[in-house]
Amino acid sequence: MDIFYRLRQLEILSHLSNEQIEQLEQSASHLKVNAGSEILREGEDSHDFYLIDSGSVEIRRDTPYGSYTLADLGPGQIFGETSYIDRQARSGNAVVGQNTTLFRFDSAALRMVSETDPRFHLALSWSLWKSMSQKLRSTNKSLAEFFSKSGPRKPRDEPSPSVSSEVHIGINDKRNLFREQKLSQLEINFLATLSKEKKFAPGEHIFRAGELGNEMFIVLEGRVMISMEIIGSGEEALAFLERGDYFGEMALIDNQPRSADAKADAAGAVVLSISQDVLEGILDIHKVSSIKLLHILCDLVTKRLREIDDKLVNWYIFNAHSGESLQAPP
Repeated sequence: MDIFYRLRQLEILSHLSNEQIEQLEQSASHLKVNAGSEILREGEDSHDFYLIDSGSVEIRRDTPYGSYTLADLGPGQIFGETSYIDRQARSGNAVVGQNTTLFRFDSAALRMVSETDPRFHLALSWSLWKSMSQKLRSTNKSLAEFFSKSGPRKPRDEPSPSVSSEVHIGINDKRNLFREQKLSQLEINFLATLSKEKKFAPGEHIFRAGELGNEMFIVLEGRVMISMEIIGSGEEALAFLERGDYFGEMALIDNQPRSADAKADAAGAVVLSISQDVLEGILDIHKVSSIKLLHILCDLVTKRLREIDDKLVNWYIFNAHSGESLQAPP
């Protein structure tokens, strides 16, 4: 089989050059796996990641009330990348749903190439960031569907447009924020100069689920809550973000509506807005100056994905224990 040809056809790798596909090929092995086989086991300390060539793979978590499916993946999708990024143990079991062919990418080999070739490192990080962001969006959708049997959704008040107050932040205060993240001097100057400060009162929305987004944000002062309206359950907090945390970037990756709400917490918040044009400029796939920022974004989405998966499993266990039969996400 021509591994290069198959990898070259995949959308998730479409931004890699032919040379980078060849580098990726050198760390890849092609596997044929029978239905029911377990590829990864929850808790194991391994860091290779996989890409589905044909067939399907389920990501499951064992619970006292049986196996719970977190994701059902098909051709062209990556799995196992969270452990490659954060070097933590596997958070679920990967089980083949039908006879399947996979590409396995050796973690040690990829890291060796990445250390010597920053452009390859950047291109691979882009693919993994996009893959995890797609999973996070899908998981957010699963949260919204999880309590679908609980009855009709309470109508929400008609939302008013999100309006920020005027606030002036000195350029040095902005630089200090990005300097704390150990970004390069180019990134610091670029983001400090082109970001715009916005102030939100306690409880005020920065954006809402379903809105189109053309900017991402970073918390400068205060705290921001990421939340979602859950059918039959009301508002559920997904994450609390503090100084230096980024949010709202997913809508800029896939140009789809926001998948959750973001609003200022009890003491209000000051955030910096980074437009889509600015983000695309600093994360240009043909440059290597943005690798630190891309690492930050990869780490952030990895952390959120693990947290929301845990939340889904905990809800499943709680409701199974209470005797309710809840419909698992598709």
